[in-house]
Amino acid sequence: MSRQINIYHLYPSQLNLYGDRGNMLAISRRARWRNIELQIIPIEPGDQINFDRCDLLFMGGGQDSDQLLVAADLKKRQAEMRQAVEIGMPVFAVCGSFQLLGNHYTAVSGEKISGLEILDLYTEAGDKRLIGNAVISCPLWQPAQTLVGFENHAGKTYLGPGLKPLGTVLYGFGNNGQDKKEGAVYKNVIGTYLHGSLLPKNPWLTDYLLTKALEYRGQDSTLEKLDDSTETEAHRAAVYLARSWRHRMRSSRA
Repeated sequence: MSRQINIYHLYPSQLNLYGDRGNMLAISRRARWRNIELQIIPIEPGDQINFDRCDLLFMGGGQDSDQLLVAADLKKRQAEMRQAVEIGMPVFAVCGSFQLLGNHYTAVSGEKISGLEILDLYTEAGDKRLIGNAVISCPLWQPAQTLVGFENHAGKTYLGPGLKPLGTVLYGFGNNGQDKKEGAVYKNVIGTYLHGSLLPKNPWLTDYLLTKALEYRGQDSTLEKLDDSTETEAHRAAVYLARSWRHRMRSSRA
């Protein structure tokens, strides 16, 4: 029996910083290699959304002005989106979209911008950008796998007491540069600051999202093994860059 899943790509024109669109290319390619029919449906502000047809919701990062635009549009869909999340709809949100899923964002001016209240977290504007290659240890798998990406954010995000991080920072800054936490996981929602794009260099995360989308649609979630030698080499190179950057920073402060 053929397998088919729908990915809703929210606001691709507004939320596409640092190669986030590459995430959709990676998941589409890995689905096609396994003969899984995958349809990516772009959603722009004002479009109608039927969450019943969505098997995976993807949201990228954007500039502050773009985030304000999409935040206003998302608030109109808040109830339907929260309901879909509670019954298990997978969501993958990067950087600014990760912030929007929280309770609120406090801007430099002190203005508090309300979020979608899907994740128990809040974000405060910082006076210094957190930039660089990052590596985290992620317990979605046992034993834990590493995830690599590139972070560039001024906002500092703090998780509520019951919300689990996506992983622990090995190299880089993470959510706020202080508590060694990166991203967040709630039900089938994953939020992260890791750009890069993230999925091409972390095929195990791409397959995790594919599995969750198939399970949510009630289809066979068994994924045939692929030759990931190229992706694994890219992953190792990113780990090396992050480790080398940290070493250079330490040496410059000595």
